[in-house]
Amino acid sequence: MGEKADFQKIGTSSLGHELSLKECEVLAQIMGVQHFRDGELLVSERGNEHTLFLLVDGALEVLSETDGENKVVYTMSPGEVAGTRAFVDRTPRKATLRAKGEATVYTLEPESFESLLEEQPRIVYKVMRGLFRITHSNLLRMNQEKEQLSNYINKSGGRY
Repeated sequence: MGEKADFQKIGTSSLGHELSLKECEVLAQIMGVQHFRDGELLVSERGNEHTLFLLVDGALEVLSETDGENKVVYTMSPGEVAGTRAFVDRTPRKATLRAKGEATVYTLEPESFESLLEEQPRIVYKVMRGLFRITHSNLLRMNQEKEQLSNYINKSGGRY
């Protein structure tokens, strides 16, 4: 049997924010554990994998293709989650994920997660609320960055 996810690390992540330790234990039982070396790709932009990734150790770079070249748009820290849109919508990836140094991630597949619906609907509800919060936080961050860039370009807002 493979390595098991540490339920306490799930509890301190953005995904497990609302979960009790007992609920984190249940979630840990259906999560996978993967280790990546520096520069190794987890998924590629436009890929059809729907895995949700919880970074527990190291760093991940989020890359987006611009003019045929992958550019780092964000660097993830432990406790952050990637792949929420592909996980929920089951649509192709919008970014590439690459390990920056050694990295350990917990993985969650949609089918495994949905297996909790009958027996553990409260966990599903709390995780989905967590995914919404994560997505909302990402959107707020992107809007702030856009506003700062606009202020810089237009020389407004006092910071240029």
